[in-house]
Amino acid sequence: MPSTGLARALSKLGHCSRREGGRLVLAGRVRLNGRICRNPEQPVQLGRDRLDIDGAPVAAREKVYVALNKPRGLVTSARDEQGRDTVFSLLADAGLPPLSAVGRLDKASEGLLLFSNDHAWSNHLTDPASHLPKTYHVQAGGAVTADHLAAFAHGIEDNGEHLRLPEVRLLRTGSKNTWLEIVLTEGRNRHIRRVLAAFDLEVLRLIRITIGPLTLGDLPKGQWRLLTEREVGSLK
Repeated sequence: MPSTGLARALSKLGHCSRREGGRLVLAGRVRLNGRICRNPEQPVQLGRDRLDIDGAPVAAREKVYVALNKPRGLVTSARDEQGRDTVFSLLADAGLPPLSAVGRLDKASEGLLLFSNDHAWSNHLTDPASHLPKTYHVQAGGAVTADHLAAFAHGIEDNGEHLRLPEVRLLRTGSKNTWLEIVLTEGRNRHIRRVLAAFDLEVLRLIRITIGPLTLGDLPKGQWRLLTEREVGSLK
């Protein structure tokens, strides 16, 4: 029977992320076959070895997959050192098992955000090698021209990173702002905002509307729903 490290075993069972599992182990809160183990890499055979956290047995939890329409003003973290409201406040009374956000949206951004306790599935979605396309609708202050679109595709250098917006389409144009549809297959931190800022274009709104084949649809702002089995499979 193959073995896995203790922290990873806690993650596989859906109890927490691998990182959080490591913290629990180092804090002496995890028992392996009745004895406290402080080695996150201690080999464990799932289905044979007994794991307990704070005296309670750890059993495999049902895997849960959630889509949320994130409003502006919330940070994507379970706890915030500055005391800001987080997206997890929207799931607090839902009766769901502990979940982790799949990727991030910054505080000022809106739209489709996923959560799960299936960490292998989450890691696949966030792995840059997956090249999973994500579509954003972006309201930029000012006029965006054809020259801008060409420059976005060429990209910029910012803090040692080359950032491009290879797929940009004009949705609506006005005298004071422009709506764009932007598709990214590999995103860096504040990727879109940094590129537009290089051309003195302020991002007024940024809404993620798709992740791969999954769409935000008509899910109300601040509300969540469970993904269907077919939707989960389409993202694997």
